Amino acid sequence: MRNTLILAGAAALMTLAASAHAQETVIIQQAPVATQSTIVVPAPVETYVMQREVRSVPYEGDVLVGRVIEDPVELYPVDGYDNYSYTVVNERRVIVDPQTRQIIQIIE
Repeated sequence: MRNTLILAGAAALMTLAASAHAQETVIIQQAPVATQSTIVVPAPVETYVMQREVRSVPYEGDVLVGRVIEDPVELYPVDGYDNYSYTVVNERRVIVDPQTRQIIQIIE
């Protein structure tokens, strides 16, 4: 009987200790990481851009999605798609938002 009481008391103490330890645990939740939106360019736009012969323009810096192509670089409209323009910079064809001049896709 004495062993049972000691065992029960030890179990109760261990349970209390675990509860006290759990109360000291802090859970930190991180906010979701925001990533740049993916824009799906219609296949006919890509085909149109690939079929056009346009002289490549040298451009300082990396050609990256999200980069704004400054004014001296000429943008060409995509027939039938007013929301897309294109150009070729550093030998890379890029599809550009004509309002913001931001690169939305690089065609490899």
